[in-house]
Amino acid sequence: MENLTEVIGTFNDDYFWLWLLIPLLTVVSLYITFRTGAVQFRMLPEMFRVLRSKPEIAPDGKRALSSLQAFMISAAARLGTGNIIGVSIAISVGGPGAVFWMWVMAAVVCAASFVESTLAQLYKVRHSTGYRGGPAYYIEKGLGQRWMAVLFAVVLILTFPLVFNAVQSNTITGALANSAEYFGAGTELGFSAIVGVGLVFLTGLVIFGGVRRIANTAQALIPFFAALYVVVGLAVMVINWREVPGMFALIMESAFGIQEFAGAALGVVVIQGVRRGMFSNEAGLGSAPNAAATAAVTHPVKQGLVQTLGVYLDTIVICSVTAFIILLGAQGSLTGELEGDLTQLALTSMLGPWALHLMTLIIFLVAFTSVLGNYYYGESNLEYLSENKNVLFGYKVVFLVASFLGCLGEIALIWTLADTTMGMMALVNLVALVPLTAVACRLLGDYNEQRRQGIEPVFTRDRLPDLQGVECWGPEAPRAESATAERGSS
Repeated sequence: MENLTEVIGTFNDDYFWLWLLIPLLTVVSLYITFRTGAVQFRMLPEMFRVLRSKPEIAPDGKRALSSLQAFMISAAARLGTGNIIGVSIAISVGGPGAVFWMWVMAAVVCAASFVESTLAQLYKVRHSTGYRGGPAYYIEKGLGQRWMAVLFAVVLILTFPLVFNAVQSNTITGALANSAEYFGAGTELGFSAIVGVGLVFLTGLVIFGGVRRIANTAQALIPFFAALYVVVGLAVMVINWREVPGMFALIMESAFGIQEFAGAALGVVVIQGVRRGMFSNEAGLGSAPNAAATAAVTHPVKQGLVQTLGVYLDTIVICSVTAFIILLGAQGSLTGELEGDLTQLALTSMLGPWALHLMTLIIFLVAFTSVLGNYYYGESNLEYLSENKNVLFGYKVVFLVASFLGCLGEIALIWTLADTTMGMMALVNLVALVPLTAVACRLLGDYNEQRRQGIEPVFTRDRLPDLQGVECWGPEAPRAESATAERGSS
């Protein structure tokens, strides 16, 4: 097992990420930033405003998902182990400088997040509960490349419902084991199996209730644990306020190799920062657009802006909290084996034993909501491939089995596999984004023109009649009513 982990890890570090993924992600994101006029910075206030968008009525008679609910589904997957365990791995392997490269890449790749989510809205299709879409849909309908769309859907199903899901469930087991050991309880295989059964039960209760139950669960849990985690981080910074300037200096020095004596060491810092940042915020990865497509909004650009805001929340806020906790509380333990409990140990060293259990609760909530988000991403792409109800039921069973097995797995191999499958998925999506960026820019121009006219932006197909493959966005009454409601609230 160790040999397999080493072989895959070498391929990821020395070839796939270093020479292909990181350069491609950087170039595509900078290209999109230029084409959109740095939309991720210029329209930041607008991102908050459009969160209030009102949803329309879905074909099943219930409310379709709102912009905020779609944001929460993507946040459920984004705000996962990448924010806590991923950051700790990045720091333990790449050093404190990895944090800086997380920040830099987050600011750049926000542009890619805007384009992919805007395209997901444009090329979405109708569903009984509202809408469904994502990269598989815009690759086929926007580029006319069915084979490429199928490839993306297959890779995503391997990545999120299987590999990433195993990462989340493995993290839950590790966090609970830390608390159990504190009370003297055994944490052998039997303990992991018990955790696995409990996780399967809780997950089943939600996913068999459909996308609305997933959205409502995420909407209930995410604000709670995000706020709690930020408060914990602020408390740590207040307690250690004298060390805060030195912490930021350490991040900057390490980021530019001032403390590294070889170019290879600096390369590790950059790779770890970019890779863990992508695992965390998912910008350019092609996952968040699957959630973005579910929202009922009056203009595709609105959800593109909302999902861009999610990248800032994920990396600039939540990942930074984790980094600050680790750097202020575990300064003597930043190297060595990849340990999933570094954040827990750092917080415990500063606040006492009770903080261990607080972090256990936070990690459980973070990872559990990610399990739900991962499930929906897989469901959306499976329905692209087949709408057979039996196939969907079988997928749910396989997903729950993967959740259980992840509790029994070994963390190093799981994280290494996650790097590989994530990179393959990003590769397909980034290649598709380059030619489709022009479409997103036209939508952005239409949106800004309506805003300059002082009206709430509403998009219909006849505004850009030459676009092919657009199934929704006709002049239906529910959209007009929704737009009127938004104008009244703005």
